[in-house]
Amino acid sequence: MQVTRVPEGRRAATLEKLREFVETHGMKEKVGPRAFADFERELHQRFMEAERDVIADEMARFDTDADAVLIEGTVHRRVLRQKQTYETSAGEVVVERTLYKDRTDAEGRCVSPMELALGIVGDFWTPRAAQQALWVVTQMTPQRGAELFERTGNMTPSKSSLQRLPSLVADAWKASRDSFERTLRDALVIPEGTVSIAVSLDGVLAPIDGGNSPTEVRSQAASAGRLCKGPVGYREVGCATVAFCDEKGDLLGAVRMARAPESKKATLKDMLAAEVAAIIGARPELKLVKVADGAADNWEFLASSKLPEGEEVVDFFHATEHLHAAVAAAYGDSTRETQYRFESLRETLRDDEQGVQKVIRAIKHLANKHPRNDTIRQALGYFRKHRQRMRYAQLKARGFMIGSGIVEAACKTLVAQRLKQSGMRWSTGGAQAILTPRGWDQSERFDEAWALVAASFHTKVTVLANVIALKPQRPVPTRRRASR
Repeated sequence: MQVTRVPEGRRAATLEKLREFVETHGMKEKVGPRAFADFERELHQRFMEAERDVIADEMARFDTDADAVLIEGTVHRRVLRQKQTYETSAGEVVVERTLYKDRTDAEGRCVSPMELALGIVGDFWTPRAAQQALWVVTQMTPQRGAELFERTGNMTPSKSSLQRLPSLVADAWKASRDSFERTLRDALVIPEGTVSIAVSLDGVLAPIDGGNSPTEVRSQAASAGRLCKGPVGYREVGCATVAFCDEKGDLLGAVRMARAPESKKATLKDMLAAEVAAIIGARPELKLVKVADGAADNWEFLASSKLPEGEEVVDFFHATEHLHAAVAAAYGDSTRETQYRFESLRETLRDDEQGVQKVIRAIKHLANKHPRNDTIRQALGYFRKHRQRMRYAQLKARGFMIGSGIVEAACKTLVAQRLKQSGMRWSTGGAQAILTPRGWDQSERFDEAWALVAASFHTKVTVLANVIALKPQRPVPTRRRASR
């Protein structure tokens, strides 16, 4: 693409001003921490000013002022030149660029070849600035993010700009999600020393779709004949993890993902299945263990043919919760007898090869002594149902993970810490726009994923030469001869 030539004068003047400041300030005899802090702050500001001037010049070089350009096979013609403000990693710059329009599309918008060539995000963010800002808003609220940028003294995006950015990126990611996720899976580096992978599925409630009108949510559920479970206005966000473990079952790394509320966690399950298939395809010798709590929906998927065959384990912590409930129901909550018997049975369940059978016999004895106690009866049913998934001693000896702590932690760090802060309410789309890049970050994939989505904002522009606008000719009316 032909580019506009920008004179070197402004850049040279900027660098000269920076050199003059350093030399002039260096001759001053001010001393003390306050003086040095002022110097450090002003020096940073001067460098940022110089960086902005250089960036603005480079951006202007990518502008074109031809009569017509070709963008994705469509001819666009020059309309006007106009100044635009852009957020760069060094702060805002103003650049004059040429706008073009497809004149066959009356409703179409004007486009800037410069923005398309550079991959400007949302007509405002340079790629580097957008990457930094997106990472920040996945970690904290836009308001806190704006404060952070102001304190660091680089770019200073507004709260509203930071709020809009995740949705812009989410739209671009959604348009090519399948191919992007396939690329990430293909590029995954399995940690050295990995012997097994632990696959887990869980969920956590978050204030999504309905959090602003909880009474309306309850009434709608009742009118539809449904039972609205959990806190009013909250829905379940699905979380899934693939943990890489060494020969002892210790964690080496993990892929973490989350999806906003949807029926049966369908998209999340497809993503998890694809992730596991890619890993096993690359390393077929890896052992597979599936770990989750006792929720029926989780095991309906984990035990299905959508995943390769592997060991199945009910999370040890959840199992001990049911065990404690049964013992406390028989001997009283917080009593010494309860504590002693629980600890004894807990160790038996974990370390004895016949642990689950012994625990079932112990709970059955309690059920016979307390036949009307529903808690004990339910615990007995729980252990009987999942006994084949409670072979903890054998699985530990083979180096398998027996707890779902990785996915439990993901529910907290990936979802709750960002979506469940005081006063927050989310739409499904807004929540997913945060969960997706936050999942990249917690899976150590952020930079790779950003490179994919950033490329989608770049479009090739070709300058057309000797283009002549042709207007359709109106037919010349013929005169009718007068009759003689």
